[in-house]
Amino acid sequence: MSVRVFVDTNVLLYLLSKDEVKADRAEEILRLNCIISVQVLNELTNVARRKLSMSWSEIGDFIDLVLGLCVLQPLSLESHERGRVIAERYQLSVYDAMVVASALCAGCETLYSEDMHAGLRIDGHLTIANPFRR
Repeated sequence: MSVRVFVDTNVLLYLLSKDEVKADRAEEILRLNCIISVQVLNELTNVARRKLSMSWSEIGDFIDLVLGLCVLQPLSLESHERGRVIAERYQLSVYDAMVVASALCAGCETLYSEDMHAGLRIDGHLTIANPFRR
């Protein structure tokens, strides 16, 4: 059985980066048949539009690419409720906690994120890892 891997928004954004080392690492991670959530797609769309000034058409093409590489974990009341508990217990932002909750609901063992607490183990099942740290 393979390890189930969840990917945070920032990892996907490196696919668009001029930083070749990080872009290559992001591509390598996506070869693992990663899982993402609708929350990740929402954040990706927001950053692409507001910070990268991408057109709606470019954003749609990028989302299509991501969905072709990743499995989508749907949002649910369970993930929302679990996210609220995680936010309180681990002192994470609500949005980060919702990503963590989706990863747990998907049965993932690893959550790749550059900006969450690397090394943090959530509920004894999920470890947050920074894939760009050496």
